[in-house]
Amino acid sequence: MDTKKYKYHHVGIPRKKAVAGEIYLEDYKLFHFGYDASDFGIEWMRYEEGCSLPEIVKTIPHVAFEVDDVYEAIKGRKVIIQPNSPSEGNIVAFIEENGAPIEFIQNKK
Repeated sequence: MDTKKYKYHHVGIPRKKAVAGEIYLEDYKLFHFGYDASDFGIEWMRYEEGCSLPEIVKTIPHVAFEVDDVYEAIKGRKVIIQPNSPSEGNIVAFIEENGAPIEFIQNKK
């Protein structure tokens, strides 16, 4: 694996309690407090009942990497969330690696 193509972006941590300033993503039934507001690159995630995302994403912290091409990054891997655009300017996808969720982020700008 060529790790040069992966640049650390953030850690996402599921939680049950609200965080001041969190943003609601209606299409995904989740709240998040962005990594961009954290000095440590932490994204806090809170999921509503009925959220259709995989249980592994809702219960286990994930590590996110910035990539040049999300579609290339997920080739040959166990994809658990197909490429999508939860926010303008980004494409994301999740894979499972040894029982842990990994997020890939491609900036479309």
